[in-house]
Amino acid sequence: MAKIKKGDLVQVITGAKADRGGDRGKQGKVLKVYTDTNRVLVEGVNTVKKHTKVGQSSKGSKTGGIETVEAPIHVSNVAVVDPETKKPTRVGYRQEIVEKDGRERTVRIRVAKGSGKDL
Repeated sequence: MAKIKKGDLVQVITGAKADRGGDRGKQGKVLKVYTDTNRVLVEGVNTVKKHTKVGQSSKGSKTGGIETVEAPIHVSNVAVVDPETKKPTRVGYRQEIVEKDGRERTVRIRVAKGSGKDL
C-alpha cells in the first residue's frame, strides 16, 4: 500500500541540488500516482522537454513544437512534507473507531511521524 497519495505535498530528497540543475529540495503537489511502476507525478519537479509533431487545429492555428512537461519520479525519491514543520517526514498510521449508521468501523488515519499531526 502506497503511503503517498494524490494531492499530498512532497519534497524531493535525492538527486542533484537545485544549484546544480537538479530537483533535490523542491516541493510540489502530487498530481498522479502510478502504483504499477511505483512512481509519482509531482507538480514542477522533474521537468523534461517533449517534442510534439507540428500540425494544425480545426481553427487553423499551429500546434506542436517543444513543450515542457513533468515526468514521473520514483516514490523512494520523495517524502511527504509535515504540515507543522514544513520538512520531509515519514508516514505512520493510527487506528480510530468511528460509528456510522449504528455500526462501529475502524478507520486508518495517516499521521506524520515527526509531529504526530494528521495528514
